[in-house]
Amino acid sequence: MRPLDAQTVSTLVEEATAAPSMHNAQPWSFRFVTAERLLLLFADLDRAMHRSDPGNRALHIGCGAALFNLRVAAAHAGLAPQAVLLPDPTDPLLLAAVPLAEPGAPAADEDDLRPLYPAIGQRHTSRHPFDEKDIPDDVQAGLRAAAAREGAELLFPGPWHIDTLLELVRDAESRDILDPSGREDLDHWTRTGPEAETATDGVPEYAFGPRPSSGRAPLRDFAGRRAVAEHDSARFEQNPHLALLSTHTDTPADWLVAGQALERVLLRATLAGLATALTSHALESRELRLLARDPVSGTGHVQMVLRLGYGPPGPATPRRPVRDVLDIA
Repeated sequence: MRPLDAQTVSTLVEEATAAPSMHNAQPWSFRFVTAERLLLLFADLDRAMHRSDPGNRALHIGCGAALFNLRVAAAHAGLAPQAVLLPDPTDPLLLAAVPLAEPGAPAADEDDLRPLYPAIGQRHTSRHPFDEKDIPDDVQAGLRAAAAREGAELLFPGPWHIDTLLELVRDAESRDILDPSGREDLDHWTRTGPEAETATDGVPEYAFGPRPSSGRAPLRDFAGRRAVAEHDSARFEQNPHLALLSTHTDTPADWLVAGQALERVLLRATLAGLATALTSHALESRELRLLARDPVSGTGHVQMVLRLGYGPPGPATPRRPVRDVLDIA
């Protein structure tokens, strides 16, 4: 096989790292083995959140989202990415191995992935108010199919289930107020003042979004008690559209599956004209996370709560330079 040039590999990794991750910590690193045309994805435990993500579940989900972007970018480049999850049982930090077959080699999902490519650069988390407008049934069906394509399930809960989810979010917020150490990770990964303009990771203050003056959208308060310039209040939607992304079991492999499903759903939603946001606040406590399940079936493990709707897109948040996350051997 002919080796891939370094510029192509760097571009693939740059597209991969446009994925969302908890507090934009970007907990990943990549190694490209030139002779084997093999791209390896590793967890970066220096960016783990031991307080709010003690089992590294969210870390795996973020890396899974990056893996999906990599697959999309590789398909767009005419390559045939064949991802293998957790390929080495002796190295739990090696999350995926992606052989990049020669251009033109057959790939089962290449045609399925390529149309999603434009959304990689368009997808940004929006923490702004959304319109009180229903999401059409065919759009919801397409998003459910996107999750299923990656082996996960997307559920649009009914009104009383949404009320339960909102209560869980408020419960999580109350716990943080009673135990200020609960904000430790959040404060570490938010960027305010001059730091926001030069940061390469974390959530900068210009992406916090306004404080809710009314409405019921589940939003995390990134500012806390800190003074943030131009952090105004706004009226949010009274009837938020939420979706639950779940897997049948709850292992590191499932978390990587959930991350890939999450990113496929987000890219599909972006192409459908939807603004998107993620909330994991109520999922960071095991007992609350169990209560987020579908109350009818009671099965599956909720991995992420999505907020979807029609509204302004969020701003792009910073990313680490490729040279800091990619090693070419």
